[in-house]
Amino acid sequence: MRGQLRAESGRLLPLGVLCAAVALFLALVPLHRDWFDLRVYYDAVHYWAGEAGGLYDYRVPGQAYGFTYPPFAAVCMWPMTLLSWPLVVAVGTTANLVAAVTVLRLLAGPVVRRHDFPRLPAYIVAGCLFALFEPVYDTVSFGQVNLFLLLLVLLDARQLARGGRLAGVGTGLACAIKLTPALFIGYLLITRRWRAASTATGVAAAATLLAHWLAPDTSHTFWATALWDTSRLGELAYVSNQSWQGALARLAYPGQPSSVWWACGALAVVAFWALRVHRAGAEDVRLGVAATGVAACLVSPVSWVHHLVWLLPALVLLADRALEPPRRRAPLVLVGAAYVLLCSSVVWLWRYDSGGIDGFIGGNAFVWVEVGLLLALSARPSDHLAPHERGQDQRPGQQRRLDGADPARRRHDPGDHRGRQIGEGDVQRGHRQLEGARHRDHDGGLQRGEADGPAPQGERTGGSGVQGAGVGQRRAQQVLDEGAQRTHAPQQCGPDGTDRDQQEQGEDAPLGGQQGAWRGRVR
Repeated sequence: MRGQLRAESGRLLPLGVLCAAVALFLALVPLHRDWFDLRVYYDAVHYWAGEAGGLYDYRVPGQAYGFTYPPFAAVCMWPMTLLSWPLVVAVGTTANLVAAVTVLRLLAGPVVRRHDFPRLPAYIVAGCLFALFEPVYDTVSFGQVNLFLLLLVLLDARQLARGGRLAGVGTGLACAIKLTPALFIGYLLITRRWRAASTATGVAAAATLLAHWLAPDTSHTFWATALWDTSRLGELAYVSNQSWQGALARLAYPGQPSSVWWACGALAVVAFWALRVHRAGAEDVRLGVAATGVAACLVSPVSWVHHLVWLLPALVLLADRALEPPRRRAPLVLVGAAYVLLCSSVVWLWRYDSGGIDGFIGGNAFVWVEVGLLLALSARPSDHLAPHERGQDQRPGQQRRLDGADPARRRHDPGDHRGRQIGEGDVQRGHRQLEGARHRDHDGGLQRGEADGPAPQGERTGGSGVQGAGVGQRRAQQVLDEGAQRTHAPQQCGPDGTDRDQQEQGEDAPLGGQQGAWRGRVR
């Protein structure tokens, strides 16, 4: 018992040190934003509720920045008028942390289960990496809503993967609160998710109409004038704007960026994204969500650094691919480099001067990461495999599961290596038992040519061995026939297209890919 306690403490001590170091860094980080955006929300709705003026007439003292979201977002924030500022900070920060934990579970949980990582250490490490991601701690520090919107879209992804009837509700609400997630409705249309697309559009329209009914003048002001006034968003050339528009604005500064170049670049990104998600189809939900998040950041006129939480699904998906056996170092290194770059705050080195070739490269570093992620997502999972490996992993005519997994890989996936070793050992023991039984009972034993009969049974049952020494030839042939039928039987799918085994186990991961599909296949 003492030895076990020492081993357990030795394993958890480094994790405790890691958590303490991350907490210390986050507490002392010099980039704390002092809940600036939350203060804007708070003051704007108070200004509006006090009838001092219209919602979009409010400006931060000494700045041109004001409330920039659709009226429905202000309706959702109306309860802040009943709370004091310290209580709003406490509630807002707590809600952001809850959203962050839920997003982490939805993204990292399936990867932890699929690769059979030890759960507690894996979640601790993933949580620390998540907390150090600059867009995440900027979102919490600003008091922003990005994590809530990402959570709504990920919950929709789970509904899509399960074929749920509520698919589209989360995306519609996210679009009504902020316009950036509107590209996800385009994803639903391209992949012919007509029901989810109509649901998302209907929810967004209903929420917008509700806000118009409650505040018609405010809604008219937003859709007629405030939406098109980019000065309300801040300076487009500011280094925090890591979108295609921001890169052009810094290149043209102090002049205005070319609208023609922006339109050409945005159309190119949208066309590339549409081609990729159309090729992936409706089945690969997690790739669709990942690619749409990256494309939305690129084509949005303003994508502040804290908006880049939409890159998290792409980073997790690419890391998951790189971890699949046989693990390849180069893709994993590239994903790690992209993550480190997004955590480095390197773009702020060009905060005051982004001119020159160094400013064009370094000041737009996150833009280039977004482009690289979109290109990396365009490669199919099997594109890096050798021809003989590719033939095993993808077979013509096989249907892919809605969560992105390929059922053709169930019997070939190396991720179940430990289960296969156990099953092979049990089969060998079954052969030895059979050989001994054959020598002990010559009258009722198997003939020598049937000595391999129980092998498929041992392979299917995880080594139940020989049922007795007197198994005859007819029984051995029956076992062989049953094993062949089970080996070559088509995969059983539920009415929504998902794996029936997964439905029975109650898997709940929206972007899980192949999570747990092979674990325990040899029992």
